[in-house]
This record gives sequence, C-alpha cells and structure tokens, in this order.
Amino acid sequence: MSKLTQQDLELLRDSAARFFDERSPISALRKLRDNQHEAGFDRELWNAMSALGWAGVLIDEENGGVDFGYAALGVILEESGRTLAASPLISSVLTGAPLVASGGDSTQREVTLPGVASGNLLIALAHEESSRHAPYSIATRAVENDDGYRLQGRKIFVLDGHVADRLIVVARTDGQGDDPKGISLFLVDAQQPGITTNRTTMVDGRNAATIDFNGAEVPANTIVGHAGRGAEILDPILDGARAGIAAEMLGAGQAAFDLTIEYLKIREQFGAPIGSFQALKHRAAEMYCEIKLARSAIYAALEAIDDKAADTAELVCVAKAKACDMIELVSDEAVQMHGGIGMTDAADVGLFLKRARVTQQIFGDVIFHRQRFADLTGL
Repeated sequence: MSKLTQQDLELLRDSAARFFDERSPISALRKLRDNQHEAGFDRELWNAMSALGWAGVLIDEENGGVDFGYAALGVILEESGRTLAASPLISSVLTGAPLVASGGDSTQREVTLPGVASGNLLIALAHEESSRHAPYSIATRAVENDDGYRLQGRKIFVLDGHVADRLIVVARTDGQGDDPKGISLFLVDAQQPGITTNRTTMVDGRNAATIDFNGAEVPANTIVGHAGRGAEILDPILDGARAGIAAEMLGAGQAAFDLTIEYLKIREQFGAPIGSFQALKHRAAEMYCEIKLARSAIYAALEAIDDKAADTAELVCVAKAKACDMIELVSDEAVQMHGGIGMTDAADVGLFLKRARVTQQIFGDVIFHRQRFADLTGL
C-alpha cells in the first residue's frame, strides 16, 4: 500500500495537474529550448515545486522531507510528463536523494538531504558509461591512496549533471567487467578540481552532461556505504528510478493520446471527421488499451517499492518494459494520425515523440528489462 490513501493520491494528482498546466505548460519547454537556457529548467518553478514538498517526497521528516513514498512521487512525475516539464525531479529527487538516504552515514544525510528537500541542493547520479544501460559495467576507477581515493574515468548521460551541486559517482575500487562486487559510490562536490563537466543537448530538451574525472582526489569519508558494496545500495534505488521514469512516460503517453483524439475530432476528410473512420478508431482503441495496461503495471511497481515487496524487481521490469512498448506505439501513432503537420516542430505531438525515444533508454530499454525479468524468474 502507498504511504498515502487513494483519496490523498487523487488530491495530489489534481494539485499537480493544475500546477503543471498553469506553471509549466509545453510552451515553457519550448521557451527553455529556443532560448538555450543555461540551466535548462526554471529555478523559480523548482522553488515553487519544492515549497509544495515535492523535492522532499522521498526524504524523511527528520531531514526536512515529507516522506510520501514512491506512489506519490509517481503521481507527480506522471503529471510532469503530461506537459514535458523540465525539472530536477528525476535526477535529484528520484535517484540522488534516495541513494544518500539509503546508504549515507548520519553526516552525509544531515548535510545533504535537508538541502535537497528545500530545493537548494541538487544531486546527480554519475553512473552510465555506454549508450546502453548496464548497471555493473563500470570502468571508472577509484584508486586508494593515503588521503582517500583518486577518481579516473568518464560518465555520460548524467541527468542534470551540468547544474548539480553534488555528484554520486559510481566507480570501481575492486574487480572488473560486469562484476557487481567492487563497485563503490562516492558523494563528491561537483565543482572540485579534477572534474570537468560538459553539457549535452538532448533531442527531447532533457538536461544531461558528460563528466570526466581526471584524477579528482576525494577523501575516504565521501564513500556512501561500504567500499566495494555499492551495488547493494544502487540496485533498489535504480528500481525506484525505473518505476519513476515509467510514470513520467505514462503521463507523456496519455498527453500524446489526448492530443491525437482531439485532432481526430476536428480534422476532416471526405466531409467527415477522420475520427469517424473505423480503421482509425481501431488504432486509437489499441493506444487506449496500452495506456491502461501500462498504468496498472507502473502503479503496481510503485506500490511494491513502498511495501518492500519480495517481487519488486520483477514488477519494476514489467512496468518499465510495458512503458517502453506503450510510449513507442502511442508516440508513433500520434505522429502518423496527425499526418504531415505531426512531423513539424509547430505540432506539440512531435515533442512527445522525441521525449519517448529518450525515456525509452533511461534506466534500461525494453530489451534490458525483458532479459532482466527472465534472469530474475529463471525463465
């Protein structure tokens, strides 16, 4: 069960829907993109979201949060996906803060989590090293020395890495290849010497960066958890991130579907709305069914995370895989049903197609999750 009642979640959904419709419509993303905004998101908007408690939704009250749980954050992410809102929800709230809360010591939690909950501190997870999600394929090394560790390597697709105040760096202190043993997590200052950050311009307007670690010196007390056992902390948080991004995908898919239905009602061919044509009705019905199925899978996964259910990992795989299938179908059909205008930048539906292709890859695509599900279940 969610930490909030179903009624509470619906109230949160209504509040989030109004907020994003009024404060961050799709036109806001276009403005950020067209103006090549330095941060890639509106700080005033983020402050307003933080004031509502959303930055601390997974942080306990002792550290300044509200601790509403993953189902509540899923609702917020779904509504943010509906308007393609740009914010640090995924990077700082969904991945960064939970890693510190789960594996950090008392000092790390005390100096980090209240800042995240207030919206004043941003954390980014520096994890990926290849074009495909591979949680244990880590080549970045953390070599121990007298004063701590020296970081050497490169991270790509670091969400909001260009604006992060702190980085959680996944590096090897031992082992090699795809071995989960020997992976360690480091909580480091993003501005310290030896770290070079270059912003990546994503096709969908999402913020990311490539970060190079050129012998950055970090003290031993920056390790989150225990050296060589970072995968134990990382795994469950990545599952939360996968379910959370799936919720954002659900919102984007629903919005693309809604736009398409409205277009089918007003676009006419042969003297009739094209939505009256049986072939398009069938295609729209399939979109509708896929969205409903994805919704069930995604919220089952989010609730399993809140409940710490034994089959959480399997449910997360189903949710992310289903979200990938759904948003690919819906975004493709939405553009096709809009016809030629759907291929132009003037139509909002094209923005959802771009967002779909990026989110399909974040935290594992459909192939990754089908294989992981098979491995988990012994199929």
